[in-house]
Amino acid sequence: MFPHRITDPRAYDIARAMLDGFNRHYTLFRQASALAQARFEQADWQGQQRAQAQRIEFYDRRVAEAVDRLRNEFRADELSGATWQQAKLQYIGLLTNHHQPELAETFFNSVTSRLLHRSYFRNDFIFVRPAISTEYIENEEPASQPTYRAYYPTRDTLHETLVRIIHNFRLEREFEDLDRDVDAVLRAMQSELKLPLATWTLRANFQIQVLSSLFFRNKGAYLVGKVINGYTELPMCLPILHNDRGQLVIDTALFREDDLLLVFSFARAYFMVDMEVPSAYVQFLRGLMPRKARAELYNALGLQKHGKNLFYRDMLAHLRHSSDRFRIAPGIKGMVMLVFDLPSFPYVFKVIKDFYPAPKDTSREQIKGKYLLVKQHDRVGRMADTLEYSNVAFPRARLEDELVAEMKHFCPSLIEEDGDMWIIKHVYIERRMIPLNIYLQDAVRDGAQAQIEQAVVEYGNAIKDLVAANIFPGDMLWKNFGVTRHGKVVFYDYDEIEYITDCNFRRVPAPRNEEDEMSGEIWYAVGPKDVFPETFGPFLLGNPAVRDVFMRHHGDLLNADFWQGHKDRIVAGQVHDVFPYEPSKRFSVSSFHSDSNQGELR
Repeated sequence: MFPHRITDPRAYDIARAMLDGFNRHYTLFRQASALAQARFEQADWQGQQRAQAQRIEFYDRRVAEAVDRLRNEFRADELSGATWQQAKLQYIGLLTNHHQPELAETFFNSVTSRLLHRSYFRNDFIFVRPAISTEYIENEEPASQPTYRAYYPTRDTLHETLVRIIHNFRLEREFEDLDRDVDAVLRAMQSELKLPLATWTLRANFQIQVLSSLFFRNKGAYLVGKVINGYTELPMCLPILHNDRGQLVIDTALFREDDLLLVFSFARAYFMVDMEVPSAYVQFLRGLMPRKARAELYNALGLQKHGKNLFYRDMLAHLRHSSDRFRIAPGIKGMVMLVFDLPSFPYVFKVIKDFYPAPKDTSREQIKGKYLLVKQHDRVGRMADTLEYSNVAFPRARLEDELVAEMKHFCPSLIEEDGDMWIIKHVYIERRMIPLNIYLQDAVRDGAQAQIEQAVVEYGNAIKDLVAANIFPGDMLWKNFGVTRHGKVVFYDYDEIEYITDCNFRRVPAPRNEEDEMSGEIWYAVGPKDVFPETFGPFLLGNPAVRDVFMRHHGDLLNADFWQGHKDRIVAGQVHDVFPYEPSKRFSVSSFHSDSNQGELR
């Protein structure tokens, strides 16, 4: 039962220490995010990447600091259940006027999970559900900036209003030609509306709402907002980039939910955004992308710990309202991971096996290191984000017997039976996709040549994007890639990834004699980091239909010079461009900047 009275004087001090730890975390988080604008203005791309990776570590450090403080000052390991209940009650009181209460509740859960045995984890001890509402939170202090700004243009002032919106972000770098870019934005809007702006009826509530902070990632800054006219709401996203001369340009204008879903994809790095009230940002973004789960939006904003918390709540809710059973995931079984899913739930669960067949030479710690690398790296839209959990409880009755047998055989060290629950001590969870090998098999079976071509071209593009981001997939078999609902090919098997810069790309030496040529054995020395791209073909291109498409579009992937050239570029300090939208949408390759018959929209 929750306490009716506060009887332990330590409860308030414990709650205060917890909140101090969270406040320190979020202050540092905001500082790192706020500096992203200066790095963008200075074209410090490598600094931006380092900051994105370092920010991921902030949370665990602050949790560890809070745990140490509670142990040292309050002997937290020895506190009674009653004291923890009272500390939680005091904590709720401290969050009443807090601007990030949902994040602070997650921080409380993280700290207590380090201190307490899982038997404590009932509603009385942690925040299973939120205690503080995040509705209508806003910073009311005089110097604060609102979550979003609203602008009320007329048809005649639409151009100048968009110019003013962009100027209000005070970017310390000149635009190449802002008037030209705004004209292109208005023409793109006109194209989306499928009628001339001059004949567009402006309703009484016509306005443009724009989030007060830019979204920074990789080499881009993204202005995010919406156009409201009557009952119509049009999402709006304007990516701002540097041109070759260091001037700023608006690269495109995105006005569709599907476009924003790609920008905020789970296969991309987290944004750097300075937010006083993150829940308000999430609420605004959900208005633009109602199909996007709140958990994924918090993840996209770099608040992945709270994203994990929300995801787990969503999973528990789904379990309560479903009756199907967890099963071994369809497809070719992996040598390193045991993969299972729940058919009605769009995610897969991955558990690292206790042992691996030859020639696999790895360890659980090495594999966990690879997954951490991916989380910290620029995923360029080609590597699925993963949620990592410890001690996840599954109802035994919801596990198929075949899955239970597989777990007992391959990963007994990670399984603990607790009554009618099965506890998995360590698991990764990621979005379910159609395995590329199954996708291609279906296409070949059905004679769907267009589907084959699209999948193989996307596969090659995925590898080239990874290469540009300094990632060598290691195992490039079709089964290690998946197809998203948008038709994009994404890599999801990370146990063999390496940095391109750590690899040695070689051509296969010519045979020394006829005996070498006829032998099935390798006649040349191979180092631990040596890669021979021309040997990929026999493993990938057995099907003639697949081989034909691959060689037409991506034959260079079988050439060591292609890989070595990218390695040299990365070593020289070049940072690749990543466009989370179709290249055809870019103004530089569209008609918007070149069609002289369009005229100006002012």
